[in-house]
Amino acid sequence: MNFQVTVLKILVSYPHGHAPMADLKRDMAILATSGREWAERTKRLAARVPDLDIFSQGLVERLDGGWRVTDKGRAVLEMMEARPVFEPPQVPKSVRESFRQMDGAPLALQNQRRQKRRRLRRAAAAKRTSSAP
Repeated sequence: MNFQVTVLKILVSYPHGHAPMADLKRDMAILATSGREWAERTKRLAARVPDLDIFSQGLVERLDGGWRVTDKGRAVLEMMEARPVFEPPQVPKSVRESFRQMDGAPLALQNQRRQKRRRLRRAAAAKRTSSAP
């Protein structure tokens, strides 16, 4: 479990982003014992910001016997949780060119052959059923 990501996630769930230390410790204990899923999730989020330091970067501040997440902390957490934009892999030009040259002719030919085989099978099946006593 990544401690710093967990602190951010807990704090944003509280009103005004502030949690007393007792509540923060209780929530941390619950999440720490909740299983591998939470640990894996926080590890993935932390990997997006490898040099994360919630106190020195001003993401969390100590306040009135507890901790409070700052606006900057909320922004960093949102950035970590944002789904990465998927970019489709680039197809090499030689592959694209070979597909362009085919113009679908082999596929159309396969469809014609398949349709012809189906017609012949249906005709044979109809002939068998009509000649059956």
